[in-house]
Amino acid sequence: MTGRSYNSIASERRQRRNKVTDDDLFNYTLRVAYLSFLLTPRAPQAAPLASSVNGDSRDSRDYQSRLSGISNSFAAFGELIKDMGGRDGPRPVKFPEKLLKVLDQRMQDIAMGKDQVYHDQVTRRTIARFWTTFKDPNFYRQMERNRKVEELILNFVTTASTSLRQDPQLAADDGWKLELNNQIAHFTRIVRDSLKNTSHVPPELNQRIEMYVSKLVPATAPLQPPSEPSTSSRSEPASTTATLADMVLVRIVGRLFDKTDDELQREITNIKRICTEKAALIDLKTCLQNITAGFPFPGRREDFPDDTSFQHWKTLEQTHLSQMMVIMVQFNPELAKSTPADGPVGLTSPRPGSIYSNGGSISSRNSVAFLNGEGMDPIDEDAAGQNFTYIPSNPKKFYKKLIERCVEFDLRAMHTLPEDQEVPLGILSTSHLDIVNECALRWRIMQSYRVTAFLDVIKYKYEREEVPLECIPEALQHVEKEFEAERWPNADREYLGTVHSSLFNIFLASLYHNFEALPNLRRKAIAPFLGILERVKKSGLLEMYNVDIAARMRELSDRIRILAMHHYTDKSSGILTNPGINRALPFILLSESLEEVAAKLDQTFKSPLLGELDIVGLFVETQVPLFLTDLEESKRRLLESSSNQPPDTPIEDIFTLYRAVKSLFNLISLYAPETQHHFDLGGFFEPYVRQWLVTTDSKTAQWVQAAVSVDDFQPKGEEQNSSSVVDLFFSLDTPINFLLELEWPNEYQEARFFTSLAKACKLMEQYCHSIEEIFMEEMFPRPSEPYLQPQKQSAWLEKAKMSIQGDKKIEPFNFKAESCVKLNNIAAARGLLDKIYIRMRADEMAKILKDHPPVPTKGIPRNLFTVKIVMAEGLGGAEHKHMDTFATLSDEHGNRLAKTRTIYETSDPRWEETFDISVEAALWLMISIRDRSLVGKHDIVARSYICLDPKRYGDFLAHDLWLDLEPGGRILVRISMEGEQDDILFFFGRAFRSLKRTEGDMVRIFIDKMSLLFRDILSRATIKKLVRIPGAIDYTKAIGNVTSLFGSLTTASSSEVQIPLPQSEKPRLKADGGATDEEVEAAIGPMCDYLNENLQVLNSTLSNSAREAVMTKIWKEILIIIEGLLVPSLGDTPSNLKPLHDRELDVVFKWLRFLLNFFHAEGEGMGMEELQNAKYREIMSLRLYYDWHTDQLMEEAVRMMQSQLRAAPTIKKRAKSVYSQRSLGTIKKRKTEKKRDKQVDNSAEPILKVLRMRPNTSDFLAQQLKIMSQIQAEQQSRKDQRTHSFRPSAAQDVIPPVPPR
Repeated sequence: MTGRSYNSIASERRQRRNKVTDDDLFNYTLRVAYLSFLLTPRAPQAAPLASSVNGDSRDSRDYQSRLSGISNSFAAFGELIKDMGGRDGPRPVKFPEKLLKVLDQRMQDIAMGKDQVYHDQVTRRTIARFWTTFKDPNFYRQMERNRKVEELILNFVTTASTSLRQDPQLAADDGWKLELNNQIAHFTRIVRDSLKNTSHVPPELNQRIEMYVSKLVPATAPLQPPSEPSTSSRSEPASTTATLADMVLVRIVGRLFDKTDDELQREITNIKRICTEKAALIDLKTCLQNITAGFPFPGRREDFPDDTSFQHWKTLEQTHLSQMMVIMVQFNPELAKSTPADGPVGLTSPRPGSIYSNGGSISSRNSVAFLNGEGMDPIDEDAAGQNFTYIPSNPKKFYKKLIERCVEFDLRAMHTLPEDQEVPLGILSTSHLDIVNECALRWRIMQSYRVTAFLDVIKYKYEREEVPLECIPEALQHVEKEFEAERWPNADREYLGTVHSSLFNIFLASLYHNFEALPNLRRKAIAPFLGILERVKKSGLLEMYNVDIAARMRELSDRIRILAMHHYTDKSSGILTNPGINRALPFILLSESLEEVAAKLDQTFKSPLLGELDIVGLFVETQVPLFLTDLEESKRRLLESSSNQPPDTPIEDIFTLYRAVKSLFNLISLYAPETQHHFDLGGFFEPYVRQWLVTTDSKTAQWVQAAVSVDDFQPKGEEQNSSSVVDLFFSLDTPINFLLELEWPNEYQEARFFTSLAKACKLMEQYCHSIEEIFMEEMFPRPSEPYLQPQKQSAWLEKAKMSIQGDKKIEPFNFKAESCVKLNNIAAARGLLDKIYIRMRADEMAKILKDHPPVPTKGIPRNLFTVKIVMAEGLGGAEHKHMDTFATLSDEHGNRLAKTRTIYETSDPRWEETFDISVEAALWLMISIRDRSLVGKHDIVARSYICLDPKRYGDFLAHDLWLDLEPGGRILVRISMEGEQDDILFFFGRAFRSLKRTEGDMVRIFIDKMSLLFRDILSRATIKKLVRIPGAIDYTKAIGNVTSLFGSLTTASSSEVQIPLPQSEKPRLKADGGATDEEVEAAIGPMCDYLNENLQVLNSTLSNSAREAVMTKIWKEILIIIEGLLVPSLGDTPSNLKPLHDRELDVVFKWLRFLLNFFHAEGEGMGMEELQNAKYREIMSLRLYYDWHTDQLMEEAVRMMQSQLRAAPTIKKRAKSVYSQRSLGTIKKRKTEKKRDKQVDNSAEPILKVLRMRPNTSDFLAQQLKIMSQIQAEQQSRKDQRTHSFRPSAAQDVIPPVPPR
C-alpha cells in the first residue's frame, strides 16, 4: 500500500472517529450521569427483621458505620473544607458582595412559600430560621467582611442542626442527622443558583461550589440496614437495588436523547460493569499522573502562552483533582485500595493523546477496547486518549455537541410555554445545566472553553434566528467574567477570537442594514448591536488575531456617505428644481434642512460609534460640499437676480443665505475639520456687501434730514445735547453693527468694507452744515421784510441810529439756550464719533490694508487743499477808512467756493477761517475782499490770485503767504495740501476736522457777538475819555456791575506787584489829570455786567467741554483786543498805530489786571495757568519794551532771535493733517504738543511789534523776517534730506498763467 493511500485511509478513519455521533454522545453523557448517581449519598434499603436477628456482627457494624458517614454531614463537610483550604494557596476565593442581596431575596421567597422548588415544610422552616440569623446586622457585616462561601455554609449547618434537633418527629432514632444531610445539600444548591444570577464570580468559586453540589446530594430513601453482606458500603446496594426513579441525572439524559425507560435501563445494565466509582477514581488519578508527567491530556506547557499561566492552571487543576479524589475516598474508603492499574474489566493502560496537539504513543500499553470492538487510530489534536472510562476521545467536541443538544431541547420546550411567561436568557434549564456542568467536571473541560463554546452555540442559533438578540450579551457576560488573556490556553483564546470575529462581522452587517434609516435612525434601534460590538472590540482579541477593524469601519463610513449623498439629492431635487423668483430662498431652506439633520444626528449620536464612526461628521463632510457646489453653480444667476431693479432677490435674503453658509462652515469646523472645500465665502458674497454699502451711503443725507427735522433742541443728558445727534449716530450705528455681526472671514475684505462704510462719516459735514445754518439764523435773525438780508438790516439800523444820535452805540447781543444746545451737539458728536472709531477698530483696519498692496485708483487722484484766510492789512488806502469786510474764494469759472464772516469797522480785518478745497489738477483761485453795503451789491475792495498746484505744495507743509491786493493792501493766507486717500483714517480725520471747525466757527460767532461790545469798551477812545475826565465816576455803581461768572470778586490788594519798569527809571507816580483806579474799573463796568448776564446762560446751558472752549476764546479775544491797543500785528512794514503815553498805558494794564481777577474769580473760575498764557506774558513784556530806545529794541531783538535759534532751532512744522485729527486721542496728543511748544516765549515778536510803531524801522523788520524765514527753510531742507522726503524742484514749480478777468 502506498503512503498516499495509507494517509487517505487514516484521514478517513480519523474523521469518522472524531465525528461526534449522537450514540457516542449519549453513551458518555449517560456514564457521567450514572456516576453522579453512584457518588450521591443514599440510605440503605430496608431489610427483613430476620436479617437483623440472623445477621452477623460484621453487618451490624457496617450499618452503623454507614449511618455515621451519611448523617454526620457537618464533620464530613468540615474535612472537605479543611482539605481544600490547605491546597488553595495564600489567596482565598471570595464571593461577590452582590451575592448576599440575591441570597437574601431567595431565602425570603422560600421562607414565605413563594419558591416553586423548595416548598416542603421542613426546608421552609430551616431556611426561615437561618434567614433570621442572616438578617442580623452583626452577622451580615461579618459575611460582608469575610465573603467566604465555606463559612456561609458552615453557619447554615450550625443553624440547621439546632433547628432539626428541636423537631420531635426527627429526634427519634437520630433521624434529624439524615435530614441535616438533605438540608445542607439544598442550601448548597441555593447558593450555587444565586451565584449564577450574580456577576463577576471568580471561576475558582464556580468550580468549588459545583463540586460541593455534586458531593452533597440529599437522600432519597429512608435509612435501613443492609440485607446482605458486601465488600462495599455503597457500590453493591446501588447496583442491586437502585431504580431509574433514583437516578435524577440519568432520567434527564434519557429525556434529552429521547430514550424510554426500558432503553435507559438496558443501557445502564450494559455500562454497570465498567462504570464504577473505582473507574472514576482511576480517571482522576490518570489525569494527575499525566499532568505530572507532562502528557498532552488534560494539558501541558505547550498549550499555554507562558510558564506563569501554565503553573497557575496546573496548581488549580491538581488541587481540584486531588479534592475530588479525597471526597470520593471519604465517602467510600474501599476506593483507597485501587490503583491506576486496577481498571475495569477489559481496560488496560492507555496511550493518551493531546487535546490541543498531535502526539504519538508515549507507552507500550495497549489501547482500550471500544464497545464496538474497533481499535483506535492515532489520535488528533482533540483526542484525550482511550484509557478513560468517563472521558471521551474528543472531550471538547463532545461538550460542544452536548451544549448544542441541550440548547435545542430547551428552545423547543420554550415554544410550549405561555406567551406571558418569561424565559431565561441563558436558555439552558436548571436540569440541563446540572448535566452539562457534571460532564464538564468529569471531562476536565476548562472554564475558558465552556464559556466560549456556549457563546459559539448561542451565536450560531442567533444567526439562524432561533434565539433572541438578548441572549448574545448574556453569553458574552459569562465570557467576560472568565476571560484572562494571559492565563487562557492558546487554543481557547484562538477559539474565542474566531467567535468574536464572527460576532463582529454579524453585528457590523446589522449596523450596515440599519443605517438605511439614516438620518431618521434612532439610537435605541442599534443600541444592542453597538453594545455587543463595543464589548467584542474591547476584548482586544480582534487586533490580536489580525482582524482588520479599520477596513470594516471604512466600509461602514463609505455606506454612510452614500446614504448622506442620497438624502441630500432627494432634498435638493425637491427644493432647487423650481427655485422661483427669489433665487436665495431655496438655498436658505436647503441649508436649514442640513442644519436640522446635523442637529438631529448630533442629538442621537453624541459620540462616535465604536469610538471611530462619527455619523454626524460623515453627513456634514458629504452634504455640505454638495451644497456649496450647487451654490457656486448658481452664483451668476443669484447675482443677476439681486441686481435687477427692483431686485428679485432682496438683499436681506442674500445676507440670510450668507449666515446660513457661515453656519454650515461652522458645522464643518466642529464635526469634520479635515474636510477640504474650495468655496470662497468672502469672494462669493463680497459683491452683495459692496451693493449694500452703496445703498447705505445713499441714505446718509436722509438720516441727517430726518434727525434734524424732529429735533426740538432742548438739552438732555449730561452733555446737554438734543435728540438729533443721538438719532444720527443711532442711524450710523445700525450699519456698523450689521457689518460687525457678519464676522467676515477675510480680514482684508472686512477692512475694505469698513473703509467704505467710513465714507458715511461725511454725514458729519452735512450735519454740521445743517446745524450751522440753524445756528446762524438764530445769531443773525431775519428781518420781517423778506427782501432785506439780516446783515443789511442790522447795518441799516446802525447807520440810522448813528445819523440820529450823531454817534455809534453798540447794542449788546444776548444769547439763547437753543444756540448753546447746538454747540453742545457738535461737541457731543465728536465724542460719539470717537466711540464709533473705536468700535470699527479703525487703526487695526488701517494696519491690515497697509500690509496688503494698495488698490489701484480709478481716474486722476485728487488732492485736498486747506486754505486758511488769516487777515488783511491796509484795505482803507491812505485814509485808512474803516469798512465792514468779508472775503470770498472763487474758481476760474466764477463759482464761489468759500466765504468768510463779516468783520465790522476795521481796515485790518482778521478772519482766521479755514476751508477745504478738493482738486484734481492745478486750480486758480480769486480772493475777493468786499465791503458789505446796505443796499445792492457789495463793493469789491481788493482782490488777488493764487494757484493751488499739487506740485508746488507736495511737501505737505503749511505755507504762510502774504499776497498783495489790488489796488492796495495785502492778505495773509495759509495753504497746505494732502492727498485724498481711500483710507478709513482719512475719512474719520475729515469728519473730526469738520466737527472741530464747525465748533470753532460757532464759538467764533459767540465771540464776535461779544467782541463788538468788548472792542467798543476796550478802545483807545475810552482811554482818551478816561484821561480827559476832570471828575470821578460813581465807584459803587462800577463795582456793583463787576461780578464774575463764578462769584463776586474783590479789588486787588495794595501789595500786588506793579507793572515792571526798566531799572534806569524810577517808579512812576500817577500824573496829574490821570484816571483813578475807580474810574478805570468803572469804565469797563458795562462789559462786566454783560458778561455776568450772558455767562450765566452759557454756564447753565453749555456742556463742560463747550463751556471751557467758549471761556478760553473769550479770554483770548480780550487779550487780542488789549494787545491791539498797545501794538500792531507782526509785519515788515511800518504801522499807522501810534504808541500810548504813560497814563494811557496805566489804564490798559489796570484793565488787564481787573479782568484777570474777574475771570479767575478767586479760584472758582478759570485757572491762573490758563489765564497767564503765552499771549498774556507777551502783553506784560510790552510794558517793558514800550519805553526802550529804538536801537536798544533792535539789538535786543537780534540777540533774542539768535539765542532762541541756538537753544531750540525752529523747524517749520508740517500742516495740520487730516490724519492728525482722526480721533479724540490724536487731537488731544496734538494739543499737548502745541501747548508744550508754546511754553517757550518768543521774545523777539513783541519787540518787532513795538518797532512797527517806530519810524525808520521798515528795512530792519523786513530783514529780520526774511532771515527768520531763510533759517527755517534751511533747517527744513536738512530735515527733508535726512528723511528722504519729497521736495519739488524749481522746474516743477510751473504755475499756470493767471486766468483773464
